[in-house]
Parts: sequence; structure tokens; C-alpha cells
Amino acid sequence: MKKIMLVDDEKDQIYVIKTAFEKLFGKEYMIIPAESGEKCFELLEMNELPHLILLDIMMPRMNGWEVFDRLRANPSWKDIPIVFLTARTDEFAEHAGVLIAEDYIKKPIEIKELKTRIDNVLKRVKKK
Repeated sequence: MKKIMLVDDEKDQIYVIKTAFEKLFGKEYMIIPAESGEKCFELLEMNELPHLILLDIMMPRMNGWEVFDRLRANPSWKDIPIVFLTARTDEFAEHAGVLIAEDYIKKPIEIKELKTRIDNVLKRVKKK
């Protein structure tokens, strides 16, 4: 079973994705919720290592760019694939996100499309 950490300050977003994945893809994927960048690092430090991180950009206290930089700076976490999942749709964010992360997905997204994009990233990473 693949573990996906979902880092998003919107509790509704976490609930919808986690519930849908459990219902539709429960044998394949487990969603690990983290309501903030701080919570993400807390879980990682407890050795809760996911196969992929879905990362929101616009979060209070520590935004997604800062979380990304800290993840990449840590030798234990730098190889975890990161997919930005965000409501931020400006060109700068999209171009930067595509360049540095494995994928950049705009909210809202249909659950089956999200799974397909996650599957594709995990396949690409596996081939490396």
C-alpha cells in the first residue's frame, strides 16, 4: 500500500481527498493528513515516511515553498516525490512548481484525475 501525505491547511480539502481515496482506492493508497508544514515535519520526524507528498502552497505560518525547501534540504526526505496541489494559479507559481516538483496540480481536481497524476509520478520516480 502506498502512503500519500497530504499537507493542506484546509480541513475540508483533506477530508474530501482522504474519504474519496479510502472509498475508491483503499487497497492501493493510504492518505496521511497533515494540516500544516509543522505537522508534516512532526510526522516525518516520527518516521512516517510517505511514498509521495501532496503539498499546498498557500498555508499560514509556513507556506508550501518553505516546506519544499526544508524537505529537499534534509537527506532523509530529499528524495520523496512532491506534487504541488494548490488553488494558486498564477503563471509564476505554476512555472516554478513544474520546474522544481514532480507535478503541479490546480485545485479543484477530480479524484480519479488526482489518482492518475499520482500514479504517473510514482511510475516515473520508480524508473529513475
